[in-house]
Formats: sequence, structure tokens, C-alpha cells
Amino acid sequence: MSQPIELILVRHLAGGLAIPLFLVDPDGTMVFYNEAAERVLGRRYDEAGEMPFVEWTTAFAVRDEAGKPLDINQLPLVRALRARRPAHHRFEITGLDGARRTIEVSAFPLEAEGHRMLGAVALFWESEAETD
Repeated sequence: MSQPIELILVRHLAGGLAIPLFLVDPDGTMVFYNEAAERVLGRRYDEAGEMPFVEWTTAFAVRDEAGKPLDINQLPLVRALRARRPAHHRFEITGLDGARRTIEVSAFPLEAEGHRMLGAVALFWESEAETD
């Protein structure tokens, strides 16, 4: 399936970024994540491939900071896609390699001219342990 040029350009940009980036299309299908994201998510994109919305929203066992499962509607990428507004949240995931990580995620929608929805982007990073 061909993608709009804007998504292709975001994929190209993501390849040169040192910060992890995760890209979904308007249906919520994960269409790409970059090399920096591979380290956090626990699997190379080439091995994982595209993932439908239902798969990636459950594959990483997302939990809040108290260890309770996080509702998918609280995920910044889901909020950005559905509400068409930027969103940010800190939570814990279990990567595809089985490692648990606390991450912070900032997501924003991608729109073309005429407010045509192209998808959404999440930038994320492992969160430093808080010290008092």
C-alpha cells in the first residue's frame, strides 16, 4: 500500500534522528519506527514490521507508574490521533525483548492541507529514575 508523500518524508527524517520516533497512519496502523526506537521497543523495525492499531496498543504491556494497566485512550499517540492535539504522558512498557522501561512520550497529529489527517508521530525516550 502506498503512503502519502508526507509520511514518506517523516520516515526519511526519522532515519536521521537520535531520538526514538514512532509513526502511525490515519487508521492507527504503526507504519514505521526508527533505529533509536528499536533499542527502547526491544526489536528492530525490520523484524517487527507494520502493526495494526490493536496489535501495537497491546504488544508493549503499557502500565501507569503504579503498575496498573494503562487504558489505550491515555496513550499520547492515541490521543494525538483521535483528538488531533498534542499529548504527553509518562508510563512503563515491556519491550518486545521482555525488558521493562519507563518512558516519556510526546505525540502530535500530522495533517495535510485542508485538515486531511495523515496520522500521528510519537517522540519518546527512556525516563531517568527520579531522585529526591
